[in-house]
Amino acid sequence: MKKTGLLVSGLCVVFAFSSAAYAKVNSTTADKLNSTLTPMGGTRAGNNDGSIPEWRGGIQFPPSSYKQPGQHHPDPFPGDKPLFTITAQNMGKYEQHLSEGQKALFKTYPDTFKMPIFKSRRTAAAPQWLYDNTYKNAKTATLVEGGNGVENAMGGIPFPIPANGLEAIWNHNLRWRGEYGVRRASEVAVQRDGAYSLITTQAEILYNYYRQDITLEELNNVVIYYLSFTKAPARLAGGAVLAHETMNQVKEGRRAWGYNAGQRRVRKAPNLAYDTPVAAADGLRTIDETDMYNGAPDRYNWKLLGKKEIFIPYNNYRVASPDVTYKELLLPGHINPEFTRYEKHRVWVVEADLKEGSRHIYHKRRFYLDEDSWGAAVIDMYDERDELYRVSMAYLKSYYEIPATWTSMDVYHDLQARRYHVQGMDNEERTTMDFSQVSPGTRYFTPQELRRRGR
Repeated sequence: MKKTGLLVSGLCVVFAFSSAAYAKVNSTTADKLNSTLTPMGGTRAGNNDGSIPEWRGGIQFPPSSYKQPGQHHPDPFPGDKPLFTITAQNMGKYEQHLSEGQKALFKTYPDTFKMPIFKSRRTAAAPQWLYDNTYKNAKTATLVEGGNGVENAMGGIPFPIPANGLEAIWNHNLRWRGEYGVRRASEVAVQRDGAYSLITTQAEILYNYYRQDITLEELNNVVIYYLSFTKAPARLAGGAVLAHETMNQVKEGRRAWGYNAGQRRVRKAPNLAYDTPVAAADGLRTIDETDMYNGAPDRYNWKLLGKKEIFIPYNNYRVASPDVTYKELLLPGHINPEFTRYEKHRVWVVEADLKEGSRHIYHKRRFYLDEDSWGAAVIDMYDERDELYRVSMAYLKSYYEIPATWTSMDVYHDLQARRYHVQGMDNEERTTMDFSQVSPGTRYFTPQELRRRGR
């Protein structure tokens, strides 16, 4: 524990999940969300040396340069300059604040990979109604038997004061990302020599769990409705994927369908889960790595290792700027460090070890979850030989028009193949994620509607 520099508090002890009895907390403990903890469960105070500031509410309103929904986000801190830059040459000075995967990136690309470190700004914010629901959830939410689902929670973080790794990972899966959003974006697999081909999709997402116009009973066990149509290249255009993500996956698992444009048929997609490779990622991303991590956690044993201060991608507005072209951004080995921003933040460290008898290409995963938003910022992944295999990073920023903290793009590195995959690039699109459109409701996300729209 000392070697890894984990900062363990009384609330953050090392243990595996054993019972749902660890879930809901009493009123005295929940009241900490209004005092020493943020409404989402992070530590409100800054750290001892002042490099992490106190949380004071985050960014709750857009800057004056933000004019309309869907606009690419202007950087609210345009005058910020790097405090210093971590390189392969000076990495040893900062290694206590790096994940093993980040260290491996310096060793793999010693001449080009860099991490510019900026002033830490705790910009994470969410609506007050969500904070109110999170407080209620803290006192009522429980894990279902085996931890493969959540009960008695809605409209907020289910376990803001987590007692184990499963609760923490469900906080990530059910974190706040708006209610309904539409986004046209591209993903790309970058080869060792820097060659790539874009695949462009339009995604429409209804976060049913955060709807304010329905009750828990009306949720019907579906937390997310997801629909994505491929727009380019021409050989793939017209294909589509529809998914219903469930809350209690013991009661009912994920439902998914695919539309084949050539056959004009909708078929169930039962394999759209776990380590099934994503075709558009050229094998560099599994289904359960989309959005950094998603889906049923039942193939792993989960441990909450406590908190740690590390450098994570944060307030990344420049990397997603329309002034940056894909050609400028996508370099051999990694994205262009010139456009990235890292800050020191506290993260929850969660480790997942593959259960005996279960199958997955990742035998161990270590998650670094932003304490202020519960989004996974960095994930290190190990193969069956217990060797570091891949590392992924979410380039987080504040969607201050909502407000919410989410990714501007996710980058997945295969350290052994020296290739990487980027999901969610929209620099060269006219707009970014638009949360202002009126939700069409759940009937829009059906196999029948998928067939109709495909035709």
